[in-house]
Amino acid sequence: MRFAAWLARFRTTALAAGITEATLREALDPARLQPRSIELDRSQPEFTRAIWDYLDRAVSPTRVSTGQARLAEVRPEADRASARYGVPAPVLAAIWGMESNYGSHYGDVPVIDALATLAFEGRRAAWAQGELLAALRIVQQGDIDRAHMIGSWAGAMGQTQFMPSAFLARAVDADGDGRRDIWRSMPDVLASTAHFLQEAGWVPGEACAPELRLPEGFDPARADPGLRQHSAQWADEGLRLADGRALPTMAEASVLQPAGLRGPAFLVGRNFRAVLRYNNATSYGLGVCLLAQQIDGGAPVQAAWPRDQRPLNRSEVKALQSALNDQGFPTGQADGLLGPATRAALRDYQRSVGLPADGFATVEVLMRLRP
Repeated sequence: MRFAAWLARFRTTALAAGITEATLREALDPARLQPRSIELDRSQPEFTRAIWDYLDRAVSPTRVSTGQARLAEVRPEADRASARYGVPAPVLAAIWGMESNYGSHYGDVPVIDALATLAFEGRRAAWAQGELLAALRIVQQGDIDRAHMIGSWAGAMGQTQFMPSAFLARAVDADGDGRRDIWRSMPDVLASTAHFLQEAGWVPGEACAPELRLPEGFDPARADPGLRQHSAQWADEGLRLADGRALPTMAEASVLQPAGLRGPAFLVGRNFRAVLRYNNATSYGLGVCLLAQQIDGGAPVQAAWPRDQRPLNRSEVKALQSALNDQGFPTGQADGLLGPATRAALRDYQRSVGLPADGFATVEVLMRLRP
């Protein structure tokens, strides 16, 4: 009953925002509460996956070979999208693979139901309500009907998982049928994804995340996303590609060591950050770049991951943040998330005690911080 009452109130908001009565009858009135969406939205997993475990699955040999085969099937459409927007076809295939395993699973939840549930539930009400209005506009414009607008529990839609607001801003009718269909039209899927990345700042011809060979004595504190310089400057410091070749031309590039001093290093610039606009997680960005590289015939990561290290769980990260705060290295709120502020504080602490300042949170550094 409470959900029905909320829907009735939201109808007034939607009408005032330009959604027609006919669209509301078709798309909003049949909405049903999705308890699973609430459950997943509220869940905060205690244990986190190490980046190497994530990449083992994201860039598995099966996903690479499937990506090569699937890209071959849609190569004309991918090449047209690439030519129009400047994003290489293997990158489009990689996002397709990461988001829906090349279209094999992009969710089965009615998008309007999922977003109405999250707007009603209240934790992210303003965001969900905005996305719900966007979803209703998509139906009203005729791009897709309610029955076929399915996606994830959080409302991400189609084969490359656009939120409705991103769809309105970036989706493309590449097959010329008058509709933008990222569920069933591969020309639309690939062109929409390429358009998104172009608008996010993708630079044609620039590398995504090439693996590095660092010089002896490289200061790990310089592997900081806030430190950006031209690849020529990095080359002057002795950095090379993992295979010994010279660095490609990249502007505003940073060194990324996602597993700290003992793990691989990558040079990331504007294209890596464009991928992060799609999903703002370092593991996701690396997954896309490395999967694209291997779909295109490139090598896998050469350096070894420190697989003997266990990532901190959320409780341990909170303890780490609290200890850093207590010792005068501010991280902000102890929320259990290893964001830039926490990594910067950890680097400062590491410097203060003579440790390599790589900002990588380990059980050992937590034990050292604890009284």
